[in-house]
Amino acid sequence: DEISTVVGIFSAFGLVFSVSLFAWICCQRKSSKSNKTPPCKFVHVLKGVDIYPENLNSKKFGADDKSEAKNKSAMPNNSLHLDLEKTDLNGNFPKTTPKIQSSPDLENLSPKHFAERKKDSVSPDSLKSITSLSSEDKQDKLGTLFFSLEYKFEKKAFVVNINEARGLPAMDEQSVTSDPYIKMTILPEKKHKVKTRVLRKTLDPAFDETFTFYGIPYSQIQDLTLHFMILSFDRFSRDDVIGEVLIPLAGTELSEGRLLMDKEIIKRNVRKSSGHGELLISLCYQSTTNTLTVVVLKARHLPKSDVSGLSDPYVKVNLYHAMKRIYKKKTHVKKCTPNAVFNELFVFDIPCEGLDDISMEFLVLDSDISMEFLVLDSDRGSRNEVIGQLTLGSSAEGTGGEHWKEICEYPRRQIAKWHMLCDG
Repeated sequence: DEISTVVGIFSAFGLVFSVSLFAWICCQRKSSKSNKTPPCKFVHVLKGVDIYPENLNSKKFGADDKSEAKNKSAMPNNSLHLDLEKTDLNGNFPKTTPKIQSSPDLENLSPKHFAERKKDSVSPDSLKSITSLSSEDKQDKLGTLFFSLEYKFEKKAFVVNINEARGLPAMDEQSVTSDPYIKMTILPEKKHKVKTRVLRKTLDPAFDETFTFYGIPYSQIQDLTLHFMILSFDRFSRDDVIGEVLIPLAGTELSEGRLLMDKEIIKRNVRKSSGHGELLISLCYQSTTNTLTVVVLKARHLPKSDVSGLSDPYVKVNLYHAMKRIYKKKTHVKKCTPNAVFNELFVFDIPCEGLDDISMEFLVLDSDISMEFLVLDSDRGSRNEVIGQLTLGSSAEGTGGEHWKEICEYPRRQIAKWHMLCDG
């Protein structure tokens, strides 16, 4: 009886101690989370709804345009939604700035309206010339992007709101419309890459998406540049590039509050280079185990892929047997370098005796995926830009065929060669 009593007392003390310790640990974690802001984190706000990270699975997006229009007309602007982050230090809400309206001069440039106003005084020949000129002007103009910039000093956060785009050209010839979305990158370090959702069949998309970047000091804002890439989604091929907008933030004053801006979309500045770079590959064929060892060593002289002048390269390796792909591998991404060092090894089991029916494809791509970005559209996958391509095999030409012939003649020997990349 005495032993059982002692055991019961010790068990009760142990239970009380463990419960109190667990409660203390929980309180410490909660207080540390509330006081700590992780660096390089951003919050994505879609039409006034915070979707990062807690509310991502609890909200559904992509409602019809008609229902959105009805809801906008039925609800007043300032009655239902109050964004607590927009309050000042005293808890007061600032005055809302009116939405940017397009100038009436742009809306009155259509040839139909011009003909109605001066129907009696314009001849048919002059009307044809006016129509042709206006169509040429429309082809040259790629539209206007409306956005706003803001810096929240109390949270050390840089806020970019992509409002809308107007007057985009039609990239789909059949439906005479586009499926636009926008990529935004903060240069020169390219640490922050974000995308908006795709808006279907519209030339005047209203995105209304806000991206809040934490951990950016106000002193560094002047050294940054915003790069907006306007694209049209294509389900069956690579997305069409409509144009781009480049905004250097040098001289931009954000201490007085939100800054509304609108910029004309210009054609993408494609930087052509003399070549696609080179790739160093090492191969070894083990005839006894019937395996092929591939080492992706280095890449050099890769061309400039964007306005920053740097790429984020990685290599995708595909192995084919009788023109059918049986293996696919890829290396890690190397950030902001035209001369990447990979040093990554892959071992493939060959399904046949010999390498006669085997060929390999190496694709060097520029990564355009940010770990911080939240994909909201399941139909839109990442389509990374191909920098260069290399094919090795018995039927390959140039150094690719020579390298393959050497590993067949000298099995169990590691042979490395530089190869020029061709157009992918």
